[in-house]
Amino acid sequence: MLKKQFTALLIAAAFTAPTFAGEHAHGDATVAQGFIKEILAVNTSYDKLHNAKFFKELASGQHPRATVVTCSDSRVHTNMLDKTPEGDLFMVRNIGNQIATSKGSVQYGVNHLASSLLLIIGHSKCGAIGAASGDFSKLETPIQAELTTIGKVTGDIEGVKTNVNNQVAAAGSEFADKIKDGHLLVIGAVYDFADDMKMGAGKLNIINVNGQTDAAKIAAALSAKPAANEHKGH
Repeated sequence: MLKKQFTALLIAAAFTAPTFAGEHAHGDATVAQGFIKEILAVNTSYDKLHNAKFFKELASGQHPRATVVTCSDSRVHTNMLDKTPEGDLFMVRNIGNQIATSKGSVQYGVNHLASSLLLIIGHSKCGAIGAASGDFSKLETPIQAELTTIGKVTGDIEGVKTNVNNQVAAAGSEFADKIKDGHLLVIGAVYDFADDMKMGAGKLNIINVNGQTDAAKIAAALSAKPAANEHKGH
């Protein structure tokens, strides 16, 4: 019961505390010591759930079906995308789910690992979008640099959507030939755990497909029969 109450307080604090505050927050090493024990225990359980064949397949190489560019926000994780993400999702995370600040990683996923899908995911209550919409001149210089590349956005869900569309446009320019030749599908989406878009809390809302933002055309693109079926290797 106490653990649930503590978790509820943490969630409440996350929604009420200012993001990218001017003053530095501080962690607690004693909390870290407790948490690493939890992490190791979870890892032990995970190891027991999988057999030697599973890890042998992982060790043999990776062939991810998707390169995913998403925010570093701790509320956004692969468990809302894929039940078995190992070997399936090449994850690229940064503040503001940007192409520019992780271009090499994105290029590696698309050009060298041959991902068929480039999925760019923004999310509700994004601190990076909120910060980019205001004065962030007092933040650390590297953080300023990453916020600057987001560009002009509003600090609400519309700003989140604008940023996702801008990132899809950047990807469309970077990988134009692959998109044209049918080797890559670029999708922009918003993980809306706050239900700011009024389409259901926790839903992944697709708002852009290869630069197309019209709802009817997005639906048609998503319902089109794929050229070939691909199966996961595990």
